[in-house]
Amino acid sequence: MTYSTRIVGALALLLLAGCSSSPEKEQAASLKPLSVKEETSSILKGDDGYVVNWAGVLVNSNPWHFGEHVVATVIAKDAKGKEVVRLEQPLDAVPPAGSLSFTGQVVAVEKPSQVSIQYRPAQWRQAVRIVSAFRPFPVSDVLTERRDDSYLITGYVGTPYRLPASSLAVTALLRDKNGKLLGGGSTFVDDVRANGKRRFILNIESVRDTSKIAKAELVARTWGSSSRPYEELALGGIAPPHTAKPTTAPFAKDRGRQVAPAGDVRP
Repeated sequence: MTYSTRIVGALALLLLAGCSSSPEKEQAASLKPLSVKEETSSILKGDDGYVVNWAGVLVNSNPWHFGEHVVATVIAKDAKGKEVVRLEQPLDAVPPAGSLSFTGQVVAVEKPSQVSIQYRPAQWRQAVRIVSAFRPFPVSDVLTERRDDSYLITGYVGTPYRLPASSLAVTALLRDKNGKLLGGGSTFVDDVRANGKRRFILNIESVRDTSKIAKAELVARTWGSSSRPYEELALGGIAPPHTAKPTTAPFAKDRGRQVAPAGDVRP
């Protein structure tokens, strides 16, 4: 091999090394990981064992990327440190510059004394639309009823999008008067269409002393570990606020408009 051939080979290797560091990989490396804003857990005696409940909030501070395929690993141990519960819970996609409220529960045969939650790092996917295109799903007509051993919540979920939402998850986070997270619960509603509402019912038993509950914080979101359901709805467009024709007669005469003051050049 001549000297010039070795030089050409070295330059080729340098070019290949430069190509291997793609802009996508560099961008993914610069993204901030999901952060745990808050979490809580409880252990209650049930008919079939010990019910372990948990609730938390994850925050995505990246303004252009979804956090996908996040998995929470819930581990419960007894007083001697023996592991009595290990459960992997796939979580829904976390929207750009948004948060994810989640809850879960499992029954343990042996009595746990402590619960911990670990999170698998998210996979990042750039959003197809700007953040403002991902509108929240409105929750309305919420009623609550405090019981001795549970907290009942009913209400309705709507959608701002033209396309129907095949399945939405509704999560309630229960807080005390100081805003501290006490627990929560989740349920699902299907086939939510524009200009229509779907009813949900939540009977939450994760808080031992229901008298401490001062507020129920409700949020609805697309169900699934990827951003695809949310992005498909956003790409379908926003439903018009009024679709019914007016029932009153038109004005006989145009009411006109006020003349702008002199010097006012606003459009």
